[in-house]
Amino acid sequence: MVLQAIKYTRGQLEILDQLKLPHQEEYDHIYSSTDAWHAIKEMRTRGAPAIAIVAALALAVELTNMKLSSVAEEVQVFVTEKLHYLVTSRPTAVNLADAAGKLKKVTEDAAAKQGANGESVRDAYVNAAEQMLVDDVSDNENIGKHGAEWIVKNTEAGKKGPVSMLTHCNTGSLATAGYGTALGVIRSLHSSGSLKHAFCSETRPYNQGSRLTAFELVHDQIPATLVTDSMAAALLRLRGGSENIAGIVVGADRVAANGDTANKIGTYSLAILAKHHGVKFLVAAPRTTIDLNTKSGADIVIEERPGKEVTMVKGPRHDGVNLDLAVVETVSIAANGINVWNPAFDVTPAELIDGIITEVGVFEKDSEGVFHLEEAFQAKGSEIKPSTVGGL
Repeated sequence: MVLQAIKYTRGQLEILDQLKLPHQEEYDHIYSSTDAWHAIKEMRTRGAPAIAIVAALALAVELTNMKLSSVAEEVQVFVTEKLHYLVTSRPTAVNLADAAGKLKKVTEDAAAKQGANGESVRDAYVNAAEQMLVDDVSDNENIGKHGAEWIVKNTEAGKKGPVSMLTHCNTGSLATAGYGTALGVIRSLHSSGSLKHAFCSETRPYNQGSRLTAFELVHDQIPATLVTDSMAAALLRLRGGSENIAGIVVGADRVAANGDTANKIGTYSLAILAKHHGVKFLVAAPRTTIDLNTKSGADIVIEERPGKEVTMVKGPRHDGVNLDLAVVETVSIAANGINVWNPAFDVTPAELIDGIITEVGVFEKDSEGVFHLEEAFQAKGSEIKPSTVGGL
């Protein structure tokens, strides 16, 4: 059974506190947009699609449970103000702003209808937010299917038999509404009998790979091994053949019009390693993550985070034999006073990317090395879906 990080029924929302994983599974109640803002900012919930879904549903819960104005315009203004506030919780991922923009349009249209009132505007918003949750899971499953089929058919490893894949950061159920994007590809390979082994990098400095992806892989009983970020090159060189490694699959927080992709720091170096070792480098990024208004990676703003994420680690105390979950300690692992540079993301150039996996198929470059990502939007689909990609 795939892990469920977001639990929602109308008027009630719970999120799995990812700061306590992998040692404790504890759900937090989210009653309002303010609760969601803090949960996103503090990274109790993270991953580009998850933050959009949590933000959207939190406001839906708030609207469902509050005393509502009967004036349509007043409710519409309230929703708009709350959406603008929620977007400030994370600046880099396009999905949160994307979802907020679509939900803002839904409420504006509802308020403009003849005979509209506060209740009808509220219902339009809540229905749209709930549909985002449903669509996210469906899109992820399609990403997994398309990605798995492409890997089997288009890699040398796939022609030999079950393949192994390396992934970075967390792009699974913990980062989405369910199933996952890049990790969804690995899940799909596993479910079809086409996966030999999964490798996940620890993803310093926040350790989403070791804390979260490893947790999901163990939870789903997928054969997997954890490696540190600095072991990826050695893994490809020394075990690429014996493990039949087909490639590296990652998520994304924003894909520019030319295919340049922003993702968790360390992704760029993995793409370079994949190119050197002759394995495929794939980005699992639904079309709502493709930002045609961002021409290239040079235009993507990269979030920088506190230096203490690099100099400190946090976890339950270990006495040499057992974990004491009642005692959580923060430990310094760097020289006191050292300067720290901590960008949360980097940009991988399009020329290093072999394919971009979306819910409508896998996009490859043409003979001149150019992605035509505008074609992704020619397929039919919901107009209110948020971006559904993995990230910080």
